[in-house]
Amino acid sequence: MNDNLEIAVKRFTEIRRELGFTQAEFAKLLGVSNTTADIERGRTKLSGTVVAQLLKQFNVNPLWLYGDSIHKNLSTANSSVMPKVVTVDSSDNENMVLVNAKAAAGYPQNIQDTSWYRQLPAFDIPLPEFRNATYRGFQVEGDSMLPNLRPGEWVLAKAVEGLQDISPNKIYVVVLQDAVLVKKIERSPDPTEISLISINENYPPYRVKTNELQELWQVGSKITFGVDATSESGLLRQLQESMEELKSQIKRVNN
Repeated sequence: MNDNLEIAVKRFTEIRRELGFTQAEFAKLLGVSNTTADIERGRTKLSGTVVAQLLKQFNVNPLWLYGDSIHKNLSTANSSVMPKVVTVDSSDNENMVLVNAKAAAGYPQNIQDTSWYRQLPAFDIPLPEFRNATYRGFQVEGDSMLPNLRPGEWVLAKAVEGLQDISPNKIYVVVLQDAVLVKKIERSPDPTEISLISINENYPPYRVKTNELQELWQVGSKITFGVDATSESGLLRQLQESMEELKSQIKRVNN
């Protein structure tokens, strides 16, 4: 067995163990007869079909598999961080959906369900700063971004087109497969990973795989309330009143 094939066998076994599959389970997923034992012993060739399945199902870089790259995973066309759903008002104008802390718990699972978004409040802010892009409002939960953002405040964030657009000096709403987080982002030497950074130093940074990202939103502004607005319904009511007051002020200026 030459060096490249030996590396491929070793890394194939490494992937299976990391993913937690038995040899029989992995064989079934990859379309291999019975078990992957012969592949892992070097008795059976690692076929192109198996390599293609590793890329398709687990984003495994074929060049890494054979020892010709340090990058274990590849980005795919399905890894877009753009919004999965955009909503419009009765006049067919795009509006800003508000995702409160309670709704955020179900956001990752319903991210492509257009009917789910209808339960959420939505607004149009008639300011030039909120034009020519898709915006969404998210309620801050927890104290990991203190002192910049307090629990219960709202951030208004613009959709990010791709990871190439992120800046270490900005704050982002990061939508993962199972959570919605407000963090700073740092790139990693490994292009398949990013680090999520809290401003509150009590929370250490941690890394996530880029293929775990569903959406990214760059925070541009925030809305805060008095300390007496403690209930979720109270916050939403005050937010709606603030929006209406803002619209009234703009109308008076224009007239």
